[in-house]
Amino acid sequence: MSEFCAEEYGHEVCTARAVVDQALAFLKVMGDSRAFDMTPSTTVDPGWHSFALHTTAYRTWCLEQFGYFLDHEPKATVRTRPLIGSVVDRVKAAGFHVDDRLWGAGKDCNPPACCGDGDGC
Repeated sequence: MSEFCAEEYGHEVCTARAVVDQALAFLKVMGDSRAFDMTPSTTVDPGWHSFALHTTAYRTWCLEQFGYFLDHEPKATVRTRPLIGSVVDRVKAAGFHVDDRLWGAGKDCNPPACCGDGDGC
């Protein structure tokens, strides 16, 4: 899946692995809780696309995990910072690691005092 994501979306394989990992965590939380108000970030969404395009594997995984097929509706939800923030919070609360850089959830940088998510922000 990661190799497909890398090729299809022009990512390095290591980046594609992280994108797919975050997509799987997102899908698990959304599917387990039937929280259909959730949406992935634009960076994580290609991980879901990559999985969903492998329909046999995706269908099997959905049925094993949730007992139903988890549909993907492209651009069905407007992505706002508060919405993505709530998704990130739910994924973290479920015990998954969240890579804030892939969700756009990192703190805004105010150079030169801050260049990341550290205490200087």
